[in-house]
Parts: sequence; C-alpha cells; structure tokens
Amino acid sequence: MSDITVGNDEPPIGQATIVYLGPAVPHWEIRPVFGEREVMDSFRDRVNARLLLLPPHDPQFRRNRERVNRDGERENIVVEWDLGYPEDEPES
Repeated sequence: MSDITVGNDEPPIGQATIVYLGPAVPHWEIRPVFGEREVMDSFRDRVNARLLLLPPHDPQFRRNRERVNRDGERENIVVEWDLGYPEDEPES
C-alpha cells in the first residue's frame, strides 16, 4: 500500500503521505504528517506540479513517482504513497 523513502541516516525533516483520490481531477492529495510548514508547502507544490492531472494508470505516472521519491530523498522527507490498492512489495 505504501512506498516509504528516506534519503540518509539523519532523522527526516518531514513526512508526507500522497493519496490517490480517484479518477476525477485533482487525482492527488499531499498530506503532511510532520515537518516545518514552509518546507512541506514547498514539497507539496513540487509534487502537485508533477502529479496533479496524472492518474496512476498513466504511463508518465511511474516516471514522475520516481522523481517525487528522489525529491523526497534530496530534501530528507519521508514519502509514503497510498494508491488505494495493495502494491507488490519490493524484494530485499
């Protein structure tokens, strides 16, 4: 159900859950869990720019999801995804 990404060994500066709302636009809601308001608002703006009009079945979604995850890693923000359906767990 979720894909959690953390960039380094330092404690995260924030956490966001990205939730798929359904087939009607907007498709996504970015819910900050914790972190400074300015940092999380800036992250939300960048995520919305990549995902707002893009449903998860669109081929561009996978590329943009990876970009969002990398952005979270760079900013040291934990990113959790809730697509509304179970996802295959990556093998370790």
